[in-house]
Amino acid sequence: MDHGPLDSAKIFGGTATHELAERIALAGGQQLGQVAVSRFSDGEFQPSFEETVRGSVVFIVQSTMPPSDNLFELLLMVDAARRASAKRIVAVIPYFGFARQDRKDKPRVSIGAKLVANMLTAAGVDRIMTMDLHADQIQGFFEVPVDHLFASSIFLPHIQAMHLPDLVMAAPDTGGTKRANAYAKHLGVDMAICYKQRKVANKVESMTVIGDVAGKNVILVDDMVDTAGTLTKAAGMMMEQGAKSVRAMCTHAVLSGDACQRIQDSSLLELIVTDTIPAPPEKLQAAPKIKQLSVARLFADVIQRVRHHESISSHFIIA
Repeated sequence: MDHGPLDSAKIFGGTATHELAERIALAGGQQLGQVAVSRFSDGEFQPSFEETVRGSVVFIVQSTMPPSDNLFELLLMVDAARRASAKRIVAVIPYFGFARQDRKDKPRVSIGAKLVANMLTAAGVDRIMTMDLHADQIQGFFEVPVDHLFASSIFLPHIQAMHLPDLVMAAPDTGGTKRANAYAKHLGVDMAICYKQRKVANKVESMTVIGDVAGKNVILVDDMVDTAGTLTKAAGMMMEQGAKSVRAMCTHAVLSGDACQRIQDSSLLELIVTDTIPAPPEKLQAAPKIKQLSVARLFADVIQRVRHHESISSHFIIA
């Protein structure tokens, strides 16, 4: 393969996703760069690069799930790299937090995703690399290139390896219709949709199933699983409608509150997630229905392609 010009590159990991950063570096045949974080007694912290980054393309791996310290640590690392004369700075954000705040859906609220984009730009990023944004239009919030990867390039081979007969792809809510339809078209199977109504955030009031799932093996797909309320309710509805089995695939395992127990007690046969958000081992042990696939090799390959100035469109299997 004829590679383009190779830029000197270094990969660093933030505190929140240090293990994932190590796996990405290892998959790319590199050592993870050294970063130290000094902490003051009042909780203030200061990351510092423990090796030169002058003239290098710096990839900083950090998901920005709560607490907001994770986002601020990424901003500080970007600022530090810029002040240390890095040639280019790429923020690798496997899970882009605050993405649910992508518009004003009621008066007097912020558009958090745009604010985060502004802060990253102000800090000095030259490129963003992320996966399965909650809303595609967030790419337009940035004035720098955004590599928006899809977990479908990991999930689809996994689905095909299952060899499930009578397969139906499903969306747990109407917002995921596009994603479920893309999976269904790629696999040549039918699709179903769950229509839900909410009165307050994170609480589903009522739900109905649109589509035929009787006697089918159903796979629900979504970008994230937070409280798992919608997901487990959707799985229960599918089983009530005569589904043979229900599985779920969600990219980002937020898993807040009693989500793990809710999943374990649900009609779901299994929930497959990625490691964009680190899941504590005790959570996975408490919920053996949850299986984890790694995004490390995918991000490592895209990082290498960016270094070589090569196309990454082959990784955009479906939206």
